[in-house]
Amino acid sequence: MYEPYMYEPMTSQNQTDDDISLEPSDNDEDEEELLQNPSQHLEPSEPLGDWCSCGNCIHMETPRENKCCRHTNIVDGKIEENGLQCITDHGGFVVNCLNRHVLETSYYEYLQENGPLKENELIQEVYRYLAYRRFVRWVYQRLGKNNRRILPSCVVTKIRTVFPSQQYNGFK
Repeated sequence: MYEPYMYEPMTSQNQTDDDISLEPSDNDEDEEELLQNPSQHLEPSEPLGDWCSCGNCIHMETPRENKCCRHTNIVDGKIEENGLQCITDHGGFVVNCLNRHVLETSYYEYLQENGPLKENELIQEVYRYLAYRRFVRWVYQRLGKNNRRILPSCVVTKIRTVFPSQQYNGFK
């Protein structure tokens, strides 16, 4: 039997009711600047070596998560057809995965399918989770049960930059 979202990452339990808000944050200018230059805010601790070709990746928690969009055939196709260096520069990525209004609509669908947020669930973390899901839907359309993909480091980094958290869980 299928259960919705049973293979998706869980959100953090370190949140309060005051943290839940659908209102845009006060730092829209900072957020816009982060969207334009994420690599200036998240620096790798060591050279990226041969695994990053787009220039927007950082080292992830595990070596298997060190994956660049340019080395993922289906993603690289979207990049090349638009003459881009990185999938995070693609208009489809920006609109589908980083636009708060689009994610707000996905949030309402999420609530309808899963019920209300837990009392300590941050909206930023839900938006980040929904952004990951929307990226997978945009690139792979639909993945079947037990079929998961590691997202490119540049994608995870860009989404984490726009929807930050105190603690992140890597791919499990």
